[in-house]
Amino acid sequence: MTGSRYQVYLAALPEVCAADPALMAFTADADGRCEVFAWDAGAGRARQVTDRPRGTAHGTIDRDANVWWFDEDAHGAGHWRFQPFRGGPDLPGLTGVPPGTPRGLAVSDDGIVAIGLGDGRATSVHLGRRGAPAREVTRVDRHATLSGITAGAGLLAIGGPAGSAHAVTVLATDGTPRAVLSGSGEHGRLWSLGFAPTAERDELLLVRETDDRYLLASWRPETGIRTYPWCAFDSEITARWYPDEDERRTVLIREDRHGRSTLHRARLDTGTLTRVPTPPGSLLDAAPRAGGDLHYLWTDTAHPPRMHSTAGTALPALGTVPGRVPGDHRDLWTPTPDGPVHTWLSLPEGHGPPEGSALPREPELPQDEVSESRSSEERSNGERSSHEPTAGEPAAEGRSTPPPVVLLVHGGPADHDRDAYDGVVHSLVASGFAVARVNYRGSTGYGPRWRRAFGAGVGLTQVEDLVAVRADLIARGLAHPDAVGLWGTSWGGYLTLLALGTRPGLWQAGVAVKPVADGVAAYRTTTSALRTLDERLYGGTPDEVPEAYARSSPIRYAARVRAPLLVVAATRDAKCPPGQVRGYLAALVAAGARHESMWLDSGHDGYEGGDHVAVLRRAVVFLDRELRGARGTHRVPKTPPADRRGDSGRIRTAAVAGTGTAEHTERRTAHAEGHHPQRPA
Repeated sequence: MTGSRYQVYLAALPEVCAADPALMAFTADADGRCEVFAWDAGAGRARQVTDRPRGTAHGTIDRDANVWWFDEDAHGAGHWRFQPFRGGPDLPGLTGVPPGTPRGLAVSDDGIVAIGLGDGRATSVHLGRRGAPAREVTRVDRHATLSGITAGAGLLAIGGPAGSAHAVTVLATDGTPRAVLSGSGEHGRLWSLGFAPTAERDELLLVRETDDRYLLASWRPETGIRTYPWCAFDSEITARWYPDEDERRTVLIREDRHGRSTLHRARLDTGTLTRVPTPPGSLLDAAPRAGGDLHYLWTDTAHPPRMHSTAGTALPALGTVPGRVPGDHRDLWTPTPDGPVHTWLSLPEGHGPPEGSALPREPELPQDEVSESRSSEERSNGERSSHEPTAGEPAAEGRSTPPPVVLLVHGGPADHDRDAYDGVVHSLVASGFAVARVNYRGSTGYGPRWRRAFGAGVGLTQVEDLVAVRADLIARGLAHPDAVGLWGTSWGGYLTLLALGTRPGLWQAGVAVKPVADGVAAYRTTTSALRTLDERLYGGTPDEVPEAYARSSPIRYAARVRAPLLVVAATRDAKCPPGQVRGYLAALVAAGARHESMWLDSGHDGYEGGDHVAVLRRAVVFLDRELRGARGTHRVPKTPPADRRGDSGRIRTAAVAGTGTAEHTERRTAHAEGHHPQRPA
């Protein structure tokens, strides 16, 4: 949208006005930061709505074509505001509402507004007519999210932790509970996806996890919960109602399985499930629209995201690079005790596997064979033996030395890397690195059992998988044992630090961006949602299970770190707070470990492209020096137009090609926090 040196964008479709589908709201680049825009598809014209120094990421549009955004301060607290689509004054969504962090916005057909706000551990829901005084409907002493309001403004839905006794609560607008739906015990975890967009019936769309599958379900006041066994999937799904009346009780389902996406149309009245054709790859977002239109945001590893409309509706362009990106992109499957680990492998041009030795795409290994296939490297607690593992394909004779490899570790842990464009991968591959994105045990996209597989302990199980993939790459001749690095953000940064400390002989460099570095200190100072997550992962609080936290905390192993380490942290990070990072850095200093740090004056999630680009350049230069410089093959790294999906919420960065060593160690670009899907509660 601008002529800045880099662009940022939100990996999401525009929100569409229900009464006039040609009117939309979306988030895009404005001089290197995210802002909310209005889009007129008929005219093919955009208008910038917000202009905030720290950027704006939360935006939507209601049925009356008012564009909404969350006006937050540097700490993430604020208020919802709106403006008419064609322009006008900025107006408060509701008056008399205290500031808080955003936990949901819903607007009924006739302009009744419900707002969810967070205040520490508590969540409050406020209700009123758009722009008018509000009243508090309910307040709960836990993290919760407002997930919808009925078209006629008679009911509200509030989502809690999916595995709790209050997974979903349905309230009348006077605060009276109409239903409390459990996701604990034999019921199976439960998620709320919103009410049907019609005044004819009050029906809430749900997803239920049961018997290691995900089932579509719904709730109605007169019938309660109804599940649809014919609409079951073995990996995570999300769903949306179709808006057209002739598509009554029809739902679009998006499944993410093994890092790729598929779409299905489910007709609840007839019990039929139909595949919706889309190109192979990943769908970062998909939404049915009025008149039979379908919007989807498609990408694969070699192609940056592009918006598509099946009806040919004009959609705004994303600030991404054109065409195919360089590299040889493929799958790798590595045996582990719980089944094969899936890795997305990207190699520089000319460094693919030997001819005739294509990597397997999806092996079916018996469990006993998997258990016996563990490498000697794993059994030695991470120290290399006198010989490298022989599992996997042997290196081809006469091949050139493989490039240095970076294991790019996703956050979460309830997330996964996809067959999707990733700007960090683009930058590293263009600079001559191989990149392995590992969907370790605990990742989504491989079924409930895989997501629950923490047999060796929190973090330690995932480190085992990183070690196994490293061994497999070396055995296949795709990596050199003396040129393997790690790079992770948030929970991925946590795994990076844990791997460097618990398996110190295996890595030659590490980059940890906004990590959990001290499990106990992070628990005591992070957000309520992440405390809830930690309690679920560890089985209690640090006071209840202290040894579990201690075993899995990177600070316990800081004195064992041998590889050079770059730590990037943020002074306003509420999710991975700066205090626990400073404590870890102090432990490195005390141990004499070689490291450097970079501090951002920002929060956990970034709305400003300058921060992303600064971290990217600093990290690529660091890895180039540590993984390649000592071997006499140092080259100037490249940073082509790039972004890193997910690790800073859904914000992505696209930067112009360039080089630089990022001499500065701190950027004064304070911004507020937004939604961060990497460590969901």
